[in-house]
Amino acid sequence: MRRSILFPVFLALLALVLAACQPVAPAPPPAQPADEEAAEAPSAPEPIKIGIFAPTTGFAAADGTSALQAAQLAVELINQEGGVLGRPLELIHYDDAAAPDQAAAIARKLIEQDQVVAGISGSYSGATRAAAPVFQEAGVVMISAYAIHPSITQTGDKIFRVGTLATVQGRVGAELIGNVLGHRRVAILTIDNDFGQSLTDGFKQHAEELGLEIVFEEKYPLGETDFRPIIGRLKEIGPESVYATAYYAEAAKLVSQAKDEGLEAQIVGQEGYDSPKFIELAGPAAEGVIITTDLNRDSERAIVQQFLTLYRERYGVDADMVGASAFDAVQVLAYGMETAGSTDSEAVAQAIQNLREFEQAVTGPFWYYTPGRELARPISSQIVRDGAFRFFHEFTDEELVRPDQ
Repeated sequence: MRRSILFPVFLALLALVLAACQPVAPAPPPAQPADEEAAEAPSAPEPIKIGIFAPTTGFAAADGTSALQAAQLAVELINQEGGVLGRPLELIHYDDAAAPDQAAAIARKLIEQDQVVAGISGSYSGATRAAAPVFQEAGVVMISAYAIHPSITQTGDKIFRVGTLATVQGRVGAELIGNVLGHRRVAILTIDNDFGQSLTDGFKQHAEELGLEIVFEEKYPLGETDFRPIIGRLKEIGPESVYATAYYAEAAKLVSQAKDEGLEAQIVGQEGYDSPKFIELAGPAAEGVIITTDLNRDSERAIVQQFLTLYRERYGVDADMVGASAFDAVQVLAYGMETAGSTDSEAVAQAIQNLREFEQAVTGPFWYYTPGRELARPISSQIVRDGAFRFFHEFTDEELVRPDQ
């Protein structure tokens, strides 16, 4: 009886001893806190912040949206190639509604709150003139994409332009009328703002040098919708060409009413017409209108056709000069930082100032920057044919297209 009780106990003790003799598996390492794991993982490079202000609402919304979208496309393409200085670009954007007070406030916000290393104006001349001193006083590089008033770059050594200076574009307009079209009797219509007046100033100076006769001149307000009284007077005077500064909305009204009223003069515009909206609003009346612009849609340069194709695929509409200029502004900033090997404003500004024969520009090639931070480059003219802008003439004479500053 006693044996029968002790035997099971013995077996149990034996089992415990045998178990104790088995090798013990090492305990798993304690779990690391999540923050320690993150600390050991390689961190993503900090992005380089650049800012853009553009009117994505209000009367200039089509231009502002085009500028913003093209700048975003440029940033995306640069980041796909590894970014700048091994870091991705980050584009911070705000809507300025083409209002000078808003543009100035946005410039301060970009610099003080967002800590951008550079800025781009994707807005009109009034707004850009208001923002430029803010960037200059902060010592931050700013590039005007398509605002063309002369005083913008006169603000200081950190302010550059990608678009063609207004007085140069006006000069090319006179060359187009006088020496390409061979016309001598010219009428001038000027939109009453910085954009229009500075274009007309350049036009009149070269028109006088060419011996053109200005037979009519008048200003009209931004947002004008009825050009019929002016057209009636033009029909009586009979100019061969009408040099008319305008944005796409006013330009569409002007050419539509000119066609309705039977005005036979050749209408010559500028970059303000260079928008799909102009052709959409003017319809058949846009046919035959000639403009000076920085975008040659028929260029054989690879960067031009790649941009036009990608923009169309991405946004479902044709690109315009405004978008191409904003795309190029990002390209120039990226070039400046890469060349400088730094995001330091002094170094970037010096690198941009020294830019030569820059081919990675849709509106280029860019030959060089003048001491006044204006670009010397070819200037195109386009004619509307079959509902689209097509190549008409290119101006490459350096004496003609070189900025005076």
